Amino acid sequence: MASLRGPAPWDVRRLPRAEGKNFLVTGGNAGIGYFVAEQLAGTGATVVLGCRDGGRAEAARASIRARVAGARVRHVRLDLADLSSLRASADALGLDRLDAVVCNAGVLLDEPPRRETRDGNELMFATNHLGHFALIGWLAPLLAAAPAGRVVTTGSFTAKSVSLDLDDLQSARDYRPKRAYSRSKLAQMLAGFELDRRLRAAGATALSVVTHPGGALDSLTPARPPVRVRTGAERLRGLPAGLLLQGKEAAAWPAVRAVLDPSVRGGQLWGPRILGIRGRPVLEPVRGHLADTALAARLWVATARLTGLDPIARFG
Repeated sequence: MASLRGPAPWDVRRLPRAEGKNFLVTGGNAGIGYFVAEQLAGTGATVVLGCRDGGRAEAARASIRARVAGARVRHVRLDLADLSSLRASADALGLDRLDAVVCNAGVLLDEPPRRETRDGNELMFATNHLGHFALIGWLAPLLAAAPAGRVVTTGSFTAKSVSLDLDDLQSARDYRPKRAYSRSKLAQMLAGFELDRRLRAAGATALSVVTHPGGALDSLTPARPPVRVRTGAERLRGLPAGLLLQGKEAAAWPAVRAVLDPSVRGGQLWGPRILGIRGRPVLEPVRGHLADTALAARLWVATARLTGLDPIARFG
């Protein structure tokens, strides 16, 4: 794993310029993904919002353009739960290279019943993990064409509290929605670390970085009408939580730094500074299940089998 020493000072309000670069943000039309896209657009880069709903994507695009003068923002339809559609989504980018993809989109179900995609995969595992894994495979040639393409995986601190059952990856037994979500994020993060190890072994120039946003609340999130509307009452209700948590604008900072900071290295984990739940983005140690390379390698093989695609084969 990468060293914990020496990243340069980083100002979340004064990001480096990135004119001429192309970034794809999955789920960039709402939540944390929206703020990742807005902040990256402020660097002069071209930002592509990957999401299913064209109307919501257009609302997010208009909001970003209203706040960022001259923003270069567009949309590509992306449904991570539909594995058969992802190649067409990658082709629809129409780019000759992709400097970074932020794998941010996710589904969190609060209660049963267990839901499946039309491919027969559990919905959260399919969207959060399988879809991003396959998408990276289809994007691999574009990432390889960039001088130093980056895959940035947005995980969750809840992943640190669960374990992965390779014999029941899709929670067919004893389905509990919140646990299934955390397991899907653990799988996603493990795959992000394993991707970097395999990229290094293959001699690829691209790198893979894992981040997590900490604790983010809507009530602490700045308004971005019509994408995000916040009432005065909601803002007041969120004030006590602001001592421990943060809004989604700040929760976007680790992913934005992972995309832009030249000191970031593959295989690193970035998250909020204060207890891992709020504050500016800093480098974190990779511990526990996240550091289990044998588990990650076995997960990779299982995921390649489920998706019918091994991303590394396409980086060559």
